[in-house]
Amino acid sequence: MTPEQKLADLGLELPEVPAPVAAYVPAVRTGNLVYTSGQVPFAHGKLLMTGKLGAELTTEQGAEMAAVCALNALAALRSEVGDLSKVTRIVKVVVFVAGEPTFTDQPKVGNGASELLAQVFGEAGRHARSAVGVAALPLDAPVEVELIAEVA
Repeated sequence: MTPEQKLADLGLELPEVPAPVAAYVPAVRTGNLVYTSGQVPFAHGKLLMTGKLGAELTTEQGAEMAAVCALNALAALRSEVGDLSKVTRIVKVVVFVAGEPTFTDQPKVGNGASELLAQVFGEAGRHARSAVGVAALPLDAPVEVELIAEVA
């Protein structure tokens, strides 16, 4: 089963790649690695949620938004390589979490992205990860996700 078929089985489809909001491209390939730019939780051309974790948003909402970010990162990845069947491994995921100063559940928020990638790619979706708390993200997004993938 292809990654796109697994996404369909999950009731998901890859969105159009969100247009960059500054001077960058959605993904860059060098050799057999593809690096995506940070993706925020856009769907249908708008940011799904804004605000800080631990203040306006719950950890569960943050994890949901991280999954949306990961879906957008997969769309950027596919735009660079043509189809997700070329992915041999998700190597690294970085999750940025905008939270109030005492919020410390960044790893739980990051699980939203990590669990989606494991569902789509199986063992090849298991990756190294950093989940980092930040004071603010572009457009007041609660979460931003970037990834590095190895491709054939």
